[in-house]
Amino acid sequence: MGDSKFLRGTMIMSLSTFLSKFLGMIYVFPFVALVGNQGMALYQYGYLPYTLLLSLATLGVPMAVSKFISKYNALGDYRTGQRLFQSGLIFMTITGFIAFILLFMMAPTIAGWIISDPDDLSGNALSDVVFTIRMVSVALLIIPAMAVIRGYFQGFQSMGPTAVSQVVEQIVRIIFILSMAYSILYIWDGELGTAVGFATFGAFVGGIGALAVLLYYWKKRKHLINKKIEESTVDHNISLPSMYKELISYALPISFVGLAIPLFQLVDLFSFNNALINSGAFIQGEAETAFGAYSGSAHKLILIPVALATAMSITLIPTITNSFTNKDHKLLQSQITQTYQIILFLSIPAAVGLSILSYPSFGVLFGFEDVSVGGYILRYYAPVAIFFSLFSVTAAILQGMNLQKFAVVSLTTGVVLKLSLNYWFVFIMGPVGSIMATYIGYAAAITINVWAIGKYAKYDYTLLVKRFGLIAVLVAVMGIAVWIVQGGAMVLFPLDSWFNAFLVLSFSVFTGGVLYLAASMKTGLAGKVLGHRFSILKTGDKS
Repeated sequence: MGDSKFLRGTMIMSLSTFLSKFLGMIYVFPFVALVGNQGMALYQYGYLPYTLLLSLATLGVPMAVSKFISKYNALGDYRTGQRLFQSGLIFMTITGFIAFILLFMMAPTIAGWIISDPDDLSGNALSDVVFTIRMVSVALLIIPAMAVIRGYFQGFQSMGPTAVSQVVEQIVRIIFILSMAYSILYIWDGELGTAVGFATFGAFVGGIGALAVLLYYWKKRKHLINKKIEESTVDHNISLPSMYKELISYALPISFVGLAIPLFQLVDLFSFNNALINSGAFIQGEAETAFGAYSGSAHKLILIPVALATAMSITLIPTITNSFTNKDHKLLQSQITQTYQIILFLSIPAAVGLSILSYPSFGVLFGFEDVSVGGYILRYYAPVAIFFSLFSVTAAILQGMNLQKFAVVSLTTGVVLKLSLNYWFVFIMGPVGSIMATYIGYAAAITINVWAIGKYAKYDYTLLVKRFGLIAVLVAVMGIAVWIVQGGAMVLFPLDSWFNAFLVLSFSVFTGGVLYLAASMKTGLAGKVLGHRFSILKTGDKS
């Protein structure tokens, strides 16, 4: 029964996390249509510092609290978990308040780092950046404390409260963002800075919605939890400092690895615009449009194949822990191979296809106002999806093997490289320079992770290299076909309207999808990669 409850909880959490992330990506399409890429850049100016401070304020708390409470509940000591919950609520409320004060007071300084020339009226005003940062900072008052509540429920293997609250948070936030942006700009005839500032306030409004859900579940289950506490058979009487020391040991490595994308984006936040402007090739407004297209629009778009790939592979990670712990080398090899294969099988064709179809994709989803710069950036940025997917999964494998320290070392190496190269690459190469710095940083991080997995899991990459070669050949064939179809379609339907771009995109995606699926089935690759549940796909080579 316990296993059934665990599997059900894992499925609920996986589904809700994917749905929450997916909602967090697709709202960008209508939002950019409302505020443009320059407005998207302003949104990122506020949201990126907020995301980093939120990660630092929570430090992987939901997972860590869940693990701590689950451990002591299993020992029959419900009182220790309750003490952690009560003190954790107070501690995280204080932490959130400090983070709020820090971001609110630092807003003018951060804005000054982003906007190098306040007198350049072609871009966002310094005051608008300050306003946006301060509006989003308010969310820090409630989000960290919510992390403790979610972790507490998860410690009782109750995933419903976290799952429902995550989805409600995103839905409420998105409705607020889009309705406020539309109302301020098109009903009240307000300024762009005001619209974007109120849009970032959606993080707080969404948090209120999530908190309401969690309080509802708490009221509903409080008597059951109190009954468990009264029935405790053990009380370890652990001191609060000892509790928090154990909690941090769980949380720190995972929270640091989770900062990968925000840290890379933070480097871009403080160097991208300045490098472009100082190169003399861009003015403030043009640099901000490029930054919005890069850090906001294109970035959200490439996260879609990342989410699809990691969602299918992440279910294998808990079993890796058991295999490694039980020293079942053969099963561990099979699980790691399967995880790698799924990532490569899904992310490579998606990234390559998105790169080839960058211009019609950007035009259909974000409009044609900035399609020249957006399509150009997306063409080079799309393959980064493969790197994002590989890093997240290799880091998860290392965590499953209790080798988090290598994931931390690899991320640190990647961020240092990104920080060292980013400004000069952008200065020399323009917007693409930042993408190249990201490639190098992630490539270094992935190399370290792959090496550590090979060494400590004694993993043999021979079969994986063979499968990668086959995937690469099939993707190359698919890519050529998509490129030919796109070229032919653009002769009939020039990219000068949304409808034409939609037709070009539809024909090309259909061709690429059908060809890749058919080729992977013919060679037997699809069945091998996706496993026995998809044995119907094993129609080709049986080797």
